[in-house]
Amino acid sequence: MSDSMSDGTLAIELDGVEKAYPYFRLQDVRMRLEPGEIMGFIGPNGAGKSTTIRILMGLVRQDRGEVRVLGHAIPAEQAAAKRDIGFVSEEMRLYGRMTLQWHMDLVARCYPGWDAQYARALLSRFDLPAQQIAKRLSHGQHIKAMLLLALARRPRLLVLDEPMTGLDPVARHEVLCELMEVVTDESRSILFSSHHTQDVEQISDRITFIDRGRIIESSDKEAYLERWRRLHLELPAGGQLPIRPGVIDVRASGGRSSVVTTNAFTPELETVYEAAGARVCEIQRMTLEEIFVAEVMASRKERVA
Repeated sequence: MSDSMSDGTLAIELDGVEKAYPYFRLQDVRMRLEPGEIMGFIGPNGAGKSTTIRILMGLVRQDRGEVRVLGHAIPAEQAAAKRDIGFVSEEMRLYGRMTLQWHMDLVARCYPGWDAQYARALLSRFDLPAQQIAKRLSHGQHIKAMLLLALARRPRLLVLDEPMTGLDPVARHEVLCELMEVVTDESRSILFSSHHTQDVEQISDRITFIDRGRIIESSDKEAYLERWRRLHLELPAGGQLPIRPGVIDVRASGGRSSVVTTNAFTPELETVYEAAGARVCEIQRMTLEEIFVAEVMASRKERVA
């Protein structure tokens, strides 16, 4: 086991990371993941999540910027970092003609931290047949097998790139519960990439949004959700709403009704609108998915303006 996390060293640290391709560019990516945190890394398909993760894992070299994982510079010190990283991607595959038990034995020989007792417990929890050859596992079983092989190593950092793709609701619940159990050890961390905001909202401590190669938000999840509201208003004839900081969208919803979306809600906002003659009919909290869509659309409008 590495001591790199015991002194408060960040699990992940990216500063000004950039990577250019012919039709895509990762721009000035900055990210921090603390020990014991689960970060939900959210973005539409093609936003740059997988490129960022490949850079973290040393699979792709950044054009600019600094990357440190568990205190190790990437890509120069990636071999040392990977001893304490468990990586699962939807693109990874097991050896089709070999059994799951064969894979478990292989990983156990490669990693001294392999926890055989924990592996057996995961076999039971995930309802996986150890003697089944990999090519006969269902898609959901294959994903759970990959997670088992990563988890039973007891890594300091789990990097999961769209791990829930194709899992049924029960399997998703099983996996999410196991991931939450991992970080009861406060020195372990998870980077959880997904475009499914419901999974991220359920288990993450911190959320990071990426769109078109740029980080558009990275915040503590609870504080972030608390800032966002949708207000349904009735305006008097000829009424105008005052411009307020944090209001990112105002839409007419029929007649004199308007819907205001804000990312800086305080109770004072209701008072300001009422003083302007509006009637506040309803104040709604927003789901992470609703916030994500609003954040992305506002970010895209700013870039066009």
